[in-house]
Amino acid sequence: MAGNDWLNSYLEAIIDSGPNVGDAQSSLLLRERGYFSPTRYFVEEVITGFDESDLHRSWARASATRSPQERNTRLENMCWRIWNLARKNKQLEGEEAQRVAKRHSDHERGRREVTADMSEDLSEGEKGDTLGDLPAPAENVKGQMRRVRSIDVMENWAAQQKEKKLYIVLISLHGLIRGENMELGRDSDTGGQVKYVVELARALGTMPGVYRVDLLTRQVSAPDVDGSYGEPTEMLHPVQSENPAHEIGESSGSYIIRIPFGPKDQYISKELLWPHIPEFVDGALVHIIQTSKVLGEQIGYGQPVWPIAIHGHYADAGDSAALLSGALNVPMLFTGHSLGRDKLEQLLKQGRQSKEEINATYKIMRRIEAEELTLDASEVVITSTRQEIEQQWSLYNGFDPVIERKLRARFRRDVSCLGRSMPRMIIIPPGMEFHHIAPQDGDMDGEIEGSGVDPSSPDLPIWAEIMRFFTNPRKPMILALARADPKKNITTLVKAFGECRPLRELANLTLIMGNRDDIDDMSSTNASVLVSILKLIDKYDMYGQVAYPKHHKQSEVPEIYRLAAKTKGVFINPAFIEPFGLTLIEAAAHGLPIVATKNGGPVDIHRVLDNGLLVDPHDQQSVANALLKLVADKQLWGRCRQNGLKNIHFFSWPEHCKTYLARIACCKQRHPEWQKPDDGYESSGSDSPGGSVSDIQDISLNLKLSLGDEKNEGSGAVDNYLDSGENAIDGKGKLENAVSMGTPKAGSTYKSEHHVGSSKSSALRKRKYFFVIAVDGDGTSDFLESIKKIVETVRQDKSVGSMGFILSTSLAISEIHSLLVSGGLSHSDFDAFICNSGAELYYPSATSEDGTDRLPFLLDSDYHPHIEYRWGGEHLRKTLLRWAASTTDEKGEGAIVSEDKSGSTTHCYVLKVEKPELIPSIKEVRKSMRIQALRCHVIYCQNGNKLNVIPVLASRSQALRYLHIRWGIDLSHIVVFVGEHGDTDYEGLLGGVHKTVILKGVGGGVDKHHAHRNYPLKDVVQFDSPNITQVEGCNSNTIMSSLGKLGILKTSEITGF
Repeated sequence: MAGNDWLNSYLEAIIDSGPNVGDAQSSLLLRERGYFSPTRYFVEEVITGFDESDLHRSWARASATRSPQERNTRLENMCWRIWNLARKNKQLEGEEAQRVAKRHSDHERGRREVTADMSEDLSEGEKGDTLGDLPAPAENVKGQMRRVRSIDVMENWAAQQKEKKLYIVLISLHGLIRGENMELGRDSDTGGQVKYVVELARALGTMPGVYRVDLLTRQVSAPDVDGSYGEPTEMLHPVQSENPAHEIGESSGSYIIRIPFGPKDQYISKELLWPHIPEFVDGALVHIIQTSKVLGEQIGYGQPVWPIAIHGHYADAGDSAALLSGALNVPMLFTGHSLGRDKLEQLLKQGRQSKEEINATYKIMRRIEAEELTLDASEVVITSTRQEIEQQWSLYNGFDPVIERKLRARFRRDVSCLGRSMPRMIIIPPGMEFHHIAPQDGDMDGEIEGSGVDPSSPDLPIWAEIMRFFTNPRKPMILALARADPKKNITTLVKAFGECRPLRELANLTLIMGNRDDIDDMSSTNASVLVSILKLIDKYDMYGQVAYPKHHKQSEVPEIYRLAAKTKGVFINPAFIEPFGLTLIEAAAHGLPIVATKNGGPVDIHRVLDNGLLVDPHDQQSVANALLKLVADKQLWGRCRQNGLKNIHFFSWPEHCKTYLARIACCKQRHPEWQKPDDGYESSGSDSPGGSVSDIQDISLNLKLSLGDEKNEGSGAVDNYLDSGENAIDGKGKLENAVSMGTPKAGSTYKSEHHVGSSKSSALRKRKYFFVIAVDGDGTSDFLESIKKIVETVRQDKSVGSMGFILSTSLAISEIHSLLVSGGLSHSDFDAFICNSGAELYYPSATSEDGTDRLPFLLDSDYHPHIEYRWGGEHLRKTLLRWAASTTDEKGEGAIVSEDKSGSTTHCYVLKVEKPELIPSIKEVRKSMRIQALRCHVIYCQNGNKLNVIPVLASRSQALRYLHIRWGIDLSHIVVFVGEHGDTDYEGLLGGVHKTVILKGVGGGVDKHHAHRNYPLKDVVQFDSPNITQVEGCNSNTIMSSLGKLGILKTSEITGF
């Protein structure tokens, strides 16, 4: 409601209209005469829904009405609507207060529990260092940007990297991304983030030690976008390079790699991309494996050169990066750009939509869950400002600044973090290229006269396009560059300019609001803002003083800044909240003083540059006064200009990249590691899957890969408390706490003799298709019958070729063995067993020796090191038991959940649910663990009778990706059978390039817990995908029919069957 001054004018107009507005007799007469029915209007317009923009339109109609009676009736109706709006806002404020109080209570409880755990093993001196005693991070000294704790560490590491050959993967999915002529402002998805990721990729590619950078995005081949977005690859040509020429290899540098996923001929918004994320992950996985293999042949001495880090940008790419990081076992970084919880809070405060309506429009709950997952998976989260950390990330369950500082202090003292971890929040402001910006000497001295501007210059058409709006083009230009979006607050700027006569006499106003052809073709929100601006220009009669060109090229933006600087103008960013404010840096680099919002990133930018004034964006007079002060005071203008040019180097891309790479060096380096080939394991070799994106010649842009220096090796960790290694130690050193029948024993789980023989690996590679049976149940006869029917039916058809079967379930290996024996099935009927919801991976064995208590299964000993990232081990188990006890105490209904020691393993803690109807929802359990900085994947399974807790990046779908990486199994040749319902990890099995058969009416499920999801299943699963088919029941006919629909069998073969 803040800033909506027109609401007050409604009430004033109602009062000024006299007694007729409240006169029942007058209103009755109006109704009888058939003019208006306020009652009907109230029911139809107020009760059925409205927003403030609707009220504004009504006010405009009422103001334009000439008839006093008609006007009074309209005002009466609006009075009812304003009352209803106020009531609705009051209700929302109460709900917001309750949410804030609950969040605060939950976090305080989590802090107390963490503190209690950590106090048990501290010395007396350490116990005095409580959470409240921890010092807050010191403020940056003015003019200095704190990068890493030790500048010497950063510089020394950068010098060492000159001999390295690093491979970095960046991901940014939404919007239209290309290296040249970016269409910034084309839509809400193609904005500053697009520019940021392209320039980051290009800059990283020029840094010493960086051999290749891939920016992965979506391939868009739609008729309404340029054909360049459909090209599979695009090389980003470096603007300048810090690499000597002899260090640049033919395949080195930066590339945009476009992965096809989602609708093939449609450009869709980011809110609609969620169901297609698994498809992107599978395609990106193929690209990374192929690229790593080729780079390894050229610069890695035959060993794959895996990415040193995978960096996701925004929530959708963060979700993808987390899955890729888990599948490849490489470090992950994340940059939010904007955050879902913060957006949700802002939208709720506006009072226009309920939480359900917001989620339907923005898929906000899916976005928030993706951001929570990035906190679980990321080693480093890169932010632009401290405000982003303290006011935005602190809204999330997975990040608590107090616990984060506590964990960091313990790590520095070499004290155990008890299985807990937090991502490291690092402030690295975005960079900018300054080499092409060369202020003229006259500009530097501040003495260029307005006559130097030639609007008719043929070389600068954008100047002429802007100047044609002005009666006096020599006046200083106030420049705003932002989309026509309500949150950018352009209307307040226009009002401030229109109502300040001295400012209008001294300056012109230029509004660069993206590109448009026709207002009617714009989105309703953007069109509404633009129409409001045009009306304000007309209201204040600012023709000849305000420019609002329809088109500009991205390459012309620097010239727009330069034009404003030559006129001794000012740049303004009046946004209500600005996450960072890259345009402020661009303006400063061109010698423009700034006026900026005091909310968000501009505060940190102004602290460094000291080149302008900060204002309250809600205070129209404050905006006008700041602009007038800078335009009128030439000495102040010149001082701000000089300060900006002097300090701008703090925001250069080389500076950004040095800090960025130094932080990567602080991460604990990890990558896929298998047993040596001569021990039985073979590298994927030529059998690596291909053909999902393009062949390797396309990926490498048909460039030969030159022989380079030695393979990249991991750097030592500095200031890395994220993964101190204790979690892995907890898991390995305390295996006896979770060992049971059919599980690996302590001391033997990771022994080299537990490997798959070369004959088995060869058999896996030769399979044409794999059929994965993932029908969830509780091990009953119905579940067994489904398994038998699928195996028997598929095997009867010989046209499929060589086929394999994989059983994917929440059951332990001992339970699987008992199930197979009871059904007369042999373990050798299957090629692999994904057990404990993806925490264990076994293969059938001809013998029954070593490590599985005489069960005929062989453990994949490489799998556990691959998934144990941030596994809390015994400390997590203790917390789970405490949670189980507290749940029982809160309900007062006797034991609700208890430990299942017989079903637990080293990487899967199993809890038995005694009373499923009383157990908290899965999102509440996840929330409880995240608040305590414990990273894990929590799954209700076996019809809700069990709770499996496994490593955070482990799952049944991720196990399939592991098999793809490990053995070269083609994901597109996998068919997954699932029931109509399933465990709470069910959705992960429904997406991707593999085929899925949903057997309706088959399998158990956890309907209660699915009903309490954060978001509906349709938000994340594309049920009409050609890779998904649904059939009734599980019998031979339906199974064969489903395979025919998926293209596994031909129609004639189905008929013949």
